Amino acid sequence: MARQELARFLRERRAGLRPQTVGLPAGTAPRRTPGLRREEVAELAHMSVDYYTRLEQARGPRPSPRVLDALAGALRLAPAERSHLFRLAGSAAPPTGAPTVGRVRPHVAGLLERLPGTAAIVTDAAYGLVAWNPLAQLLLGGDLGRGTTNLARRRFLGQGRMPVSSTAEEFGHVVVARLRRAADRYPNDARLAALLAELHRDSEEFRSIWVTHPVHAPGHRAKVLDHPELGRLRLNCDVLLVPEDDQEVVLVTADPGSPSARRVAELAARAGVR
Repeated sequence: MARQELARFLRERRAGLRPQTVGLPAGTAPRRTPGLRREEVAELAHMSVDYYTRLEQARGPRPSPRVLDALAGALRLAPAERSHLFRLAGSAAPPTGAPTVGRVRPHVAGLLERLPGTAAIVTDAAYGLVAWNPLAQLLLGGDLGRGTTNLARRRFLGQGRMPVSSTAEEFGHVVVARLRRAADRYPNDARLAALLAELHRDSEEFRSIWVTHPVHAPGHRAKVLDHPELGRLRLNCDVLLVPEDDQEVVLVTADPGSPSARRVAELAARAGVR
């Protein structure tokens, strides 16, 4: 537990709130310090003022997940801030109960169009495809994005045309690791529950990987893709996180000047994709 950092985080978030923001009367007397008073946060979080004060002074005990959840609500923390609060307290953040986010923010969608020579897709926590650019469609299959594309279904159930990858086995473990995290975070998401039930029912490979509890952190991977028109391509996959929506932006590129890069550029030129 990082007591000093936790105390500082609580003080900063309290100072950034106004009574009107949390439904409290502003009052007429001037406040000596900006933001809410300690007793107001304690009241909103349903705890004693002394207990909350000790947390802000780095003198308190390790707060329970229930207390942390109450503080997150009282301080109006965003999902990323809530997760940070739990990390500072040395506790795993419990699921929010909200469903996975199946839409892409405009600034993320705009990013996909500002990456020349880069194939880019955005996936949600359940590996549903929520955005992609034209070059991604050329590289990963012409049916990409038709209807509701889910890369977990593509990988384990063969739904949709997908170029053969030398890292398909590794990607299977990546998919299962992410779906396991999603199942913990979104226990009430009906769409995710239906996907997991379908994969368990119809894919022996998925079941065999699931019981191993794989763990994977997003980052850089190199892969070899056998494309039906371009042949064998050596590509790099890099992941950027959109933490507020629990989404991943996957950027697929070839090394500059490589044969793979030249073939991808030629395909893009023929298709009129920049």
